[in-house]
Amino acid sequence: MAVPGRALRAGARPKLDLQFLLRFLQIQKVLFRSSSSQNFLMFLTLLCVALLEQLVIYQVGLIPSQYYGVLGNKDLDGFKRLTFLAIVLIILNSTLKSFDQFTCNLLYVSWRKDLTEHLHHLYFRGRVYYTLNVLRDDIDNPDQRISQDVERFCRQLSSMASKLIISPFTLIYYTYQCFQSTGWLGPVSIFGYFILGTLVNKILMGPIVAKLVQQEKLEGDFRFKHMQIRVNAEPAAFYRAGHVEHIRTNRRLQRLLQTQKELISKELWLYIGVNTFDYLGSILSYVVIAIPIFSGVYGDLSPTELSTLVSKNAFVSIYLISCFTQLIDLSTTLSDVAGYTHRIGELKETLLDTFLKSQDYEILDENEWTLDRNPGRPAEPANTAFLLERVSISAPASDKPLIKELNLKICEGQSLLVTGNTGTGKTSFLRVLGGLWESTWVSVSPAGSVQMLTDFGPHGVLFLPQKPFFTDGTLREQVIYPLKEIYPDSGSVDDERIMRFLELAGLSSLVTRTGGLDQEIDWNWYDVLSPGEMQRLSFARLFYLQPKYAVLDEATSALTEEVESELYHICQQLGMTFISVGHRRSLEKFHSLVLKLCGGGKWELTRIEVE
Repeated sequence: MAVPGRALRAGARPKLDLQFLLRFLQIQKVLFRSSSSQNFLMFLTLLCVALLEQLVIYQVGLIPSQYYGVLGNKDLDGFKRLTFLAIVLIILNSTLKSFDQFTCNLLYVSWRKDLTEHLHHLYFRGRVYYTLNVLRDDIDNPDQRISQDVERFCRQLSSMASKLIISPFTLIYYTYQCFQSTGWLGPVSIFGYFILGTLVNKILMGPIVAKLVQQEKLEGDFRFKHMQIRVNAEPAAFYRAGHVEHIRTNRRLQRLLQTQKELISKELWLYIGVNTFDYLGSILSYVVIAIPIFSGVYGDLSPTELSTLVSKNAFVSIYLISCFTQLIDLSTTLSDVAGYTHRIGELKETLLDTFLKSQDYEILDENEWTLDRNPGRPAEPANTAFLLERVSISAPASDKPLIKELNLKICEGQSLLVTGNTGTGKTSFLRVLGGLWESTWVSVSPAGSVQMLTDFGPHGVLFLPQKPFFTDGTLREQVIYPLKEIYPDSGSVDDERIMRFLELAGLSSLVTRTGGLDQEIDWNWYDVLSPGEMQRLSFARLFYLQPKYAVLDEATSALTEEVESELYHICQQLGMTFISVGHRRSLEKFHSLVLKLCGGGKWELTRIEVE
């Protein structure tokens, strides 16, 4: 079932409008946080370099007209001096142009760093990344928007930066020079020419922005399909699914290529408009100069003086037209920037919206949460971990209740086993305990509450999800994950301790296979380890961190009952209290209570009698 806002978003066509401007300005606030920031200082440096470059370009532009004079007068000494000056100016201009490009490249790197880190900050706080990837479907491919769209946006914007910041200065200066040479006719003609070109290109750019956004979405879908095959290569091979996935992947490719063809077709008209205005501009400059010549304004000049004047005036008029032409040429780049601006801006807005909606959960810090509808109640004992009173749980995008009016208190030393058929809400119950589900799917009566009264991490509670999670890095980093930077009191990272826990988990041989605890691994842990080994490694991590409470979602489903008993027994010796989801009756001996979910919202809580 789709999220209701999805159709509205899909139907809204991104374009160059007020929304684009607002999103662009919001991104600029991230790129230029203050007037003393590194980006702002680099931008000022770029402006100074560009201004100096324009001064040199003006002097270089006057050189041809001066050559007409010295050659026409056969002035050898003047020719030598002018040639030396021209060489110096050309070398200086080349140096400034290179430094201009160097500064733009530095801005690109700095912009990408700041914008990506800003989106990461929004993406990873408050478990927004989970909500966006699992519970919502109104933003396509957030990973692509952060990793690729940001890169392309910053690259395109940096390529425009130098031309954009210098344009106001060059336009004002060369407009004045053109007025001095041709009177009001020259500037008015050129400005009218530019306005006409801008309007035409604005019309031609509109469809391109929307089509670019669609293309980037299909690019993300195509890349995701390949990632899906890479992650699930073995199950796909067991199903002999190569032919089917080949057809489906090609289908996504065809949709992408069709959109690219449509984009190229729309860009054709924009290119025709841009190139036409480029070449017409060169003719317009001579038309503007010809009018005062044929009207007799310069009738008293000799042919040599007239050639010098025409050359100088041609440079001024052509360069003014060139300034406008460059802005028109940027329309193709601007259409790309607009497309990426909409995708990045939409992601940024959604990240903020998702985080704000999650504020029904009062975030105490990165490791705690509580949803309490009755804050005036007496404080619970220190040995209480979870307290649920009159809590109802429903599945996302469904009105069907999984659990109704659940009352449950989990204390230290009273382990809980959650059982029930598939689809009765066992994992959903753990998601509520872990604070992953929003209040949209958690209904609490006025007198009830959902409270977690202990911290995440060592000395608190840790979750072992149904699918083990392993990060990139060494074997040591897998065992001590999450890293000590997050949990500084997680114990000393000593080899002897880690080796002992790996041995207790039955993974002594893994040290040899990896080449040691600190050997950098270039393989994917999910491809190399069997399901049983992954679950054993998760328990080695649990042994190392030694939390008071361990929430285990079928964490031993790939292991034998004998191995399961050994691992649970070690956890008991380390002083852990369990909240387990499982189907085996052999688990009951490690638990004090059984919560049986019967479906349709019904549940039963019974105490296990110790034999």
